[in-house]
Amino acid sequence: MIKWVVIWLFAGMLFVPFRVFPAPCHGTKMPEKNKFFIGFETNNIFKRYLEGEYGKMRSLQHHFLLSYGLRDWVSIDLKVGTGLIKQRPVTSSEIDYPSFFSGGYGFRVKLYEKPGNRIRMVLGFQHVSVHPEKIHLEDQENAAILDDWQLSFLVSKDFARLTPYFGAKWSRLDYIHRIGEDRKRRMSDLTKSVGAIFGMDFSLNDKTYLNLETHFFDEESFSLGLLYKF
Repeated sequence: MIKWVVIWLFAGMLFVPFRVFPAPCHGTKMPEKNKFFIGFETNNIFKRYLEGEYGKMRSLQHHFLLSYGLRDWVSIDLKVGTGLIKQRPVTSSEIDYPSFFSGGYGFRVKLYEKPGNRIRMVLGFQHVSVHPEKIHLEDQENAAILDDWQLSFLVSKDFARLTPYFGAKWSRLDYIHRIGEDRKRRMSDLTKSVGAIFGMDFSLNDKTYLNLETHFFDEESFSLGLLYKF
């Protein structure tokens, strides 16, 4: 009963006017109840278009990861590290914000798993917030925050050491820009909110695996992670 309540809550997010915005999905491998996955991840957003004259954004993030199994079918994902932002308006040069604090959180729910056919289906929610260093342009202090959110649905199949997965997501990336005391939030292009996901997990041994993931259509991004199972 609890499982179906959680599933409906996640599904309901798709229809609520909530600030749901892309971050890595972390695949379909999830820790069992009271078990941990720890590791490191690099996420590189090559291009994400913003609304209006704000043009497009890029970001590079490095995180320490921790996933904890609340149940065998639901996990919580946490991350902390550093990240930078590069934002290019339509009518001016790119603005580079040096790397500083970045962190995030998320949840994954296993909707289906059948060991016989080695197929899994996972619903997930992930959020990352990047807070780079402030910079000065024309004697004015500029500060920026990247808010990166997503809801995803993934399907995977195990093949010996390799687990490829694919899926779809609804995402949004916000650019919060402050010049002096003037603070504005700019959303990503809402016509590019639906994206595709392709990734794979490759087991190095029984405890360690690599995760590679790329996103299309809503953004152009790639992430690489190394995780260890406890």
